[in-house]
Amino acid sequence: MGQTIAEKIIAKAAGQQTVKPGDIVTCNVDLAMIHDSGGPRRVKPLMEKLGVSVWDPNKVVLISDHFTPCTDAESANILKLTREWAAEQGIINFYDQQGICHVVTPERGHIHPGMFAVGGDSHSPTGGAFGSYMFGIGATDMLGVLVTGQTWIKVPETINIKWSGDFGVGIAAKDMALKMCATLGMDGGDYQSILYSGDTIENLDMMERMTLSNMAAELGAQSGLIEPDEKTVDYIKSVGGVPGDWQNFKSDPDANYSVSHEFSAIDLEPQVAVPHSPANAVAVGDVGKDQIDQFYIGACTGAKLNDLEMAASVLKGKKIAAGKRLTVAPASSRILAQAIKQGIIEVLLEAGAGLLPPGCGACAGYGVGVLAEDEVCLASTARNFQGRMGASTSKVYLASPYTVAASAIRGHISDPREELL
Repeated sequence: MGQTIAEKIIAKAAGQQTVKPGDIVTCNVDLAMIHDSGGPRRVKPLMEKLGVSVWDPNKVVLISDHFTPCTDAESANILKLTREWAAEQGIINFYDQQGICHVVTPERGHIHPGMFAVGGDSHSPTGGAFGSYMFGIGATDMLGVLVTGQTWIKVPETINIKWSGDFGVGIAAKDMALKMCATLGMDGGDYQSILYSGDTIENLDMMERMTLSNMAAELGAQSGLIEPDEKTVDYIKSVGGVPGDWQNFKSDPDANYSVSHEFSAIDLEPQVAVPHSPANAVAVGDVGKDQIDQFYIGACTGAKLNDLEMAASVLKGKKIAAGKRLTVAPASSRILAQAIKQGIIEVLLEAGAGLLPPGCGACAGYGVGVLAEDEVCLASTARNFQGRMGASTSKVYLASPYTVAASAIRGHISDPREELL
């Protein structure tokens, strides 16, 4: 029996020729990514108590993104502790207030095919877009990784999700992700590994692939893999990374999958997830013209350069509705710089958008941009759990940047195709 890409990567990390689902193995970690919220402030006191240090500072990426920019003394102290720990441990790959960890890590060339990587955040499956087996772990497990460079894993089954066909105007990978959440549910991955395949996936650019891999977490999967190809290689080289022996990390033709699902992109409509779950997604036409207070374009799923381009294509020459607010938080400083260079930010600002610094921001309910009591938001983020973006009585709808931008023009949830066609 052949092996899936997940099994090949895990076998390599475990120093074995092959592995099979259900095996429990110890793996060498190629990369550990941590951020200011779940990283140093959690592991520093325990490491000091144990008298230990990081096993290999060159294999750790540390990013401050959750408490940035700091809004009070408490968040300022968390950032101060993060900087001090980075210096103490000799962490060279420390990106302080440069953007969201899931975007900054690949954009700085740290991810490549075949890596076995862990992240201190549930959306760490984003690395799967680059053919890396990357998954999220908690602070206790991360402590073990930082000290030993190893972790254990139960080899997962792999679910094959195949997409075919080209989607139309005003449709994005976010719509694909929400459609899968609605169809399969938030436990549809059952903590297994997802392999995204098919010609639709092959035609997506790397930013769109990142959105799908990122939201494997919303499907309940441990990882969301896409087999590396020339697009993967070109991106990695463009950011100064090394793609390595990427051709070796593809699933064998006779690999076994626990289940396979097929979706068609041809008839996919813009999706909107109503409160309080991504699984509550329906076609935009099936949602009432719900009034929205804040329109938010941000987060690792919704504020990459292509996401900002989507929003700008809708908003160019138009204005957001009177009495409404559109808030934009680019996913990284590099993306912000490129968006300025391309004139994207000018389009957004002229439309009436407010610009926030790069970072997680309101998506995780930190700092600026959060919601007040009973406020309603339409966001390009990955999650809309109750109270996630602010007050517990607030409500969040999810959609693609196309849909968020089009809705901001009209002041209520709207079909982006009406603005683009």
